[in-house]
Amino acid sequence: MKFIHEDFLLGSRTARRLYQQFAAAEPIFDYHCHLSPRDIAENRQFKNLFEIWLEGDHYKWRAMRANGVAEQFCTGDAEPFAKFQAWAATVPHTLRNPLYHWTHLELSRYFGIEELLDESNAVRIWKKANQLLATPELTTQGILRKFKVNTVCTTDDPTDDLKHHEALAASNCVACVRPAFRPDKALVVHLPAAFNDWVSRLAAASDVDIGSFAAFLDALRARHDYFHQHGCRLSDHGMNQCFADFCTEKVAAEIFAKTRRGQPASPDEQAKFAAFMMLFFGRLDAEKGWVKQLHLGALRNNNTRLLKQLGPDTGFDSIGDFPQCSALAAYLDRLDQENALPKTIIYNLNPADNYAFACMIGNFQDGTVAGKIQFGSGWWFLDQKEGMEWQMNALSNLGLLSRFVGMVTDSRSFMSYPRHEYFRRVLCNLIGRDVENGEIPDDDSLIGPMIRNICYTNAERYLNLPGVKSARDDSNDTNRIKRGKNK
Repeated sequence: MKFIHEDFLLGSRTARRLYQQFAAAEPIFDYHCHLSPRDIAENRQFKNLFEIWLEGDHYKWRAMRANGVAEQFCTGDAEPFAKFQAWAATVPHTLRNPLYHWTHLELSRYFGIEELLDESNAVRIWKKANQLLATPELTTQGILRKFKVNTVCTTDDPTDDLKHHEALAASNCVACVRPAFRPDKALVVHLPAAFNDWVSRLAAASDVDIGSFAAFLDALRARHDYFHQHGCRLSDHGMNQCFADFCTEKVAAEIFAKTRRGQPASPDEQAKFAAFMMLFFGRLDAEKGWVKQLHLGALRNNNTRLLKQLGPDTGFDSIGDFPQCSALAAYLDRLDQENALPKTIIYNLNPADNYAFACMIGNFQDGTVAGKIQFGSGWWFLDQKEGMEWQMNALSNLGLLSRFVGMVTDSRSFMSYPRHEYFRRVLCNLIGRDVENGEIPDDDSLIGPMIRNICYTNAERYLNLPGVKSARDDSNDTNRIKRGKNK
């Protein structure tokens, strides 16, 4: 039997039935990723398997380094095939790492390649994949069509001109592609050079003379408006932990002025400034009905030597063990007291905090929106089988799994769309096991709509993006699905 077969990860008859009937055919709503809008707008044709699969993939670089592969073949100047060959030689050593699953799932779904990749067949697989990459089916837009991607939300800096989003909005691209507002650079007052360079770009993008803190806020508000006009309905923030040392606007202005003079803010000042700004961004999101995303818990850039040599986002980040609950509660509570708490998705990187996060979201559900505060899918180091199960088990025990908005790729790679299939198989295996253990009813009218909603519909309804055509009206699913086991 081939490794990636029809029942991959589906350990019971019920799991297989649930996946085939309710999950497999669902389209994809990819509401958080790091894909290049330029690549989508220009319908990029990848030259070879390295470009689409290895270029920028720090997951693979980490495994290759652990396997003794020199940096030349990870981020260095080796030829593309030499880098691919080094990866192929590493793959057999990734057994029990999710990379082994992802690698073969991606080879199967993109290229119909069912061989187990290793050094001996690297040349053959390289040639076959490259031939297929030259076809229209595997351009960027071809990939979106192939995997039934209904919606893509990219991650964009407030200074981005969004010209590629404008081009996509005017095109016949099969997917609705929308920006997401990621203002992380607005918080780095402890890094004057980086902050002041970014403020200059913000001034140019917003056409606001940023001579004061008030003007800084005006410029950010103008860019928030600009993104809204371009169909944006999400913000995104990547932080170690929430900031909750709230200060007055006067204090924030003093910290801003200090950094503009080239002096770094102290850690206490940076925390106060960031707390003020996060309230500001929360209010903007609430005013416009946006969804706020909080990515919490990453300990970034741990290897100073290689950070200096290679730069950030090259594979030297980790799970952090920051205290989370008090600051997260204070931040959400402050916005809630002002009636300015937007719909919010909170992603956790440390599995030790799963139950704390799953419990925290229940404190701020207010009955206005089903699942208003979400415990986001397992991400980064946790977007694998065990991490997904941990997240769903915590949410199930302390909240409503049925209202979960499901999986995101959170990826820079156009080869990552099978991660949605991977998640759906894990979901159906989890539910199928419960059914066979007698822990939930064996009733398709109950289970089927929940699986479909988690796979797609919950996200579509929750985000409510302009221009997104509903993939399916499933309001009558319960009536259409025959009650009881579908034999």
